[in-house]
Amino acid sequence: MSDSSSAPAVPVLDVWCELQCPDCRTALDDLRALRARYGDRLELRLRHFPLEKHKHSFAAAQAAEEAAEQGRLWPYVEEVLGRVEELDRRGESFLVDAARELGLDAEEFDTALIDGRHILIVDADQAEGKAIGVTGTPTYVVGGERLDGGKSQEGLRERVEEIVDRLLAEAGQDV
Repeated sequence: MSDSSSAPAVPVLDVWCELQCPDCRTALDDLRALRARYGDRLELRLRHFPLEKHKHSFAAAQAAEEAAEQGRLWPYVEEVLGRVEELDRRGESFLVDAARELGLDAEEFDTALIDGRHILIVDADQAEGKAIGVTGTPTYVVGGERLDGGKSQEGLRERVEEIVDRLLAEAGQDV
């Protein structure tokens, strides 16, 4: 492992997301494209912003944290977002089944949803989101700019790429 003090800091893209949100499902294509384009030159961080209108979103955020703990955050996020209608219909049993289908420890998901071990992370994300003006999902924050994708995602990926390219150039990295 390389010494992190000598490696330039990579730009961070915070993605305020809600796993029962159809707009976040639409955003998956953009997130895949950004991951493909930048790889490890961009840190993509999932931030939780469950909305009250989606009754399973808080449990889904906790389940995503359990997936992260088991090393499969993004595959799990993609699986759940790809099946939001099923989450609407089935709730927590779907979250556990989705984990099982991905080869994760489903019993641990079940236990995590019962004991609430990830609630503090979800609450902290939500509080931070509110503090910086996040009102809907998806919302992106990169390079100090907030981009709201809840109303329209038109042109958002291009805008994120402009900011990331500028940050990489400022850090002396190839764009």
